Amino acid sequence: MNDQNHPNPAPATISIVDLEVFYRVGVPDEERARPQRLLLTLDLERDIATATRSDSIADTVDYFAVCQRLSYFGTDRSWRLIETLAAEIADLVLAEFPTDRVRVEVKKFPIPEARLVSVSLTRARG
Repeated sequence: MNDQNHPNPAPATISIVDLEVFYRVGVPDEERARPQRLLLTLDLERDIATATRSDSIADTVDYFAVCQRLSYFGTDRSWRLIETLAAEIADLVLAEFPTDRVRVEVKKFPIPEARLVSVSLTRARG
């Protein structure tokens, strides 16, 4: 394919759904004493017109690299609130990866009577 076949921008969303990580999160000290299972969902928005022409990972978001980075993001760190964690993940993704906008959802499982508790937020470059 050449540029004449795809002259227009191609905004797209690359989703990473329920990435399992283990971070120390919780208001009480006891809850932060050891890592707990969280699920992260990220929607990464980017124009993929160049990537669809080149078929090269260099022209898009390397979702494997994002997952690897987030797997180790919680090492030797802790947060009281999942809201703070979600904001820091969004900031990290925007700073380190070529995405225009990111939506982050953090799912936590602290309440036996509820399937989960989650927070989501969206941040844009700029």
